[in-house]
Amino acid sequence: MNKLEKQGNPDGGKPRKPLRLWPGIVLLACMLLVKYLLPELITSSVAMMYKVFGSFLVGLGIFIWWAFFSRAPGIERWLAFVLVIAAMAGTTFLLDESIATSYMGMMYLFYSFPVICLVFVLWAIATGNLTNRIRRVTMVIVIFLSAGFWIFLRTDGMTGDGKHDLNWRWASSHEDRLLERSAHESGTNTAAPGPATGAEWPGFRGVDRDGTIHGLKIATDWTASPPVMLWRRPVGPGCSSCAIRGNLLYTQEQRGEYETVSCYDLFTGEPVWQHRDSIRFYDSHAGAGPRSTPTLAGNSVYTLGATGVLNALDNRDGSLKWSRNAASDAGVTVLTWGFTSSPLVADNRVIVALSGKLAAYDTTGGNLVWLGPDGGASYSSPHLLTVAGVAQVLLMSAAGAVSVDPGSGSILWEYKWPVDSRILQPAMIGNDDLLLSCEMQGIRRVSLSKGEGGTKITDKWTSPFAVFFNDHVIHKEFVYGYDGGNLICFDLRDGGLRWKQSRYRGFILLLADQDILLILHEKGDLTLVSATPEKFTELARIPAITGKTWNHPALAGNILVVRNAQEMAAFRLPSSYVSGAGMPGIFYRILPDKPW
Repeated sequence: MNKLEKQGNPDGGKPRKPLRLWPGIVLLACMLLVKYLLPELITSSVAMMYKVFGSFLVGLGIFIWWAFFSRAPGIERWLAFVLVIAAMAGTTFLLDESIATSYMGMMYLFYSFPVICLVFVLWAIATGNLTNRIRRVTMVIVIFLSAGFWIFLRTDGMTGDGKHDLNWRWASSHEDRLLERSAHESGTNTAAPGPATGAEWPGFRGVDRDGTIHGLKIATDWTASPPVMLWRRPVGPGCSSCAIRGNLLYTQEQRGEYETVSCYDLFTGEPVWQHRDSIRFYDSHAGAGPRSTPTLAGNSVYTLGATGVLNALDNRDGSLKWSRNAASDAGVTVLTWGFTSSPLVADNRVIVALSGKLAAYDTTGGNLVWLGPDGGASYSSPHLLTVAGVAQVLLMSAAGAVSVDPGSGSILWEYKWPVDSRILQPAMIGNDDLLLSCEMQGIRRVSLSKGEGGTKITDKWTSPFAVFFNDHVIHKEFVYGYDGGNLICFDLRDGGLRWKQSRYRGFILLLADQDILLILHEKGDLTLVSATPEKFTELARIPAITGKTWNHPALAGNILVVRNAQEMAAFRLPSSYVSGAGMPGIFYRILPDKPW
């Protein structure tokens, strides 16, 4: 016998066998490796799955060890199972909504079970020589505390790689502090509105919804000539970006129980006007607030809320022109993460996507003109393209892609490529080719041509990149976008990878005249990257805003506006050349000594 086997029973009587602890310790070490080291080694889109499911499976292994291989007394082995089930089941009724609903209601299970297993193994190590009564009492305490402490927490959202921002349940949120500050703001400003035409940044991803900017060159040595911050202010939660015309910017945010369309002065950040709807949408991943970006057209700003309310507002004072419940009109229920489509204005139609179903309204009176087919779940926005000389509206959805006539809504062509749901925008290549995404399943180039009986669609190539996080940009026969959280460059001709930079998740703008990517990172940094296929080169980096950032940047001339669910800021980029076309008054006002 070894020394441990000769030890006596603390309760007296027959000596008991010592616990076989080494398998539990090995499994505990494996759990820590899976949870913390493996995600650092794996940069692909499945890293989060390995982390979450891997640690859960190792936790199951720990309980198998305890039940069959630990040498624990039978009552302790099975009592542990009963206590864990009872503690977790009871705790679920007391969780904060943010934790109870995250991961489709599975966050508590996947996060708490590994914690319980970790604490349980430590308990087994620490109590091996104690009496049965003390061991069992402390077992009950340890299990209920490790399972139940989650009732004191909330999550303020999740990053793209699955990391939650955990806070005390009772702690004030950024939105709470914003509402306290807002009570002391006047809410109106006398800033003069911009002109009725020629918005510098009319809405989601710019003029053509492709994130591409022409007519601007900036200084790239940000050590010598850094961007100048014009202002910074708190903003309500939401995933909305900004639209900009003249000296005004427009965005959507949540203010307490009100879904809000807000207009701010571009140069000072001061509020100009607000329109409020008594609506609050929330999901535990992105948080509260609207997901769409306002669209400017004529003297109107069009907005779609997270529950499907479509508004047409006067862009000068925010007065309501008309409002429709587009979700009800389309017969579509609110998606898990809300409606995210940004309105598209084509001629005298404003078109929105209610999940995978398009709805078109008359811009003047808001009358429903047509409804498109239902393509299933979609978080994409309608995209106006001219393919083979024909103007059409394209929408990506679970079924694939559908193209419709913007005036009548009649189907021009369909492309079947099914997936659970879609997020990204299509991209135009030349006159007849498209770049389509299938989230985790890859990205594909297709060619359209006129054939017998309609449009003929030919696949050119498919690459396996997991392009689910954010939209890409196209520049000089190359595509710059994402494979999971990794920034990649791949060849437009064959889909071949040219380079990859790990952990570079963000939102891309292309300065096409300068071969530069301007990237707003998920963590709030702003970087410049060379848009060249030879290699990845970061040219500059500054911290821009604080907090998780899931909002596209907006750029009007050399004025960059960035925001997230906590704050918004404007920067003047150090410009070496700015074309005056489509940018009335901005540069002269900011830089009066430069006659742009």
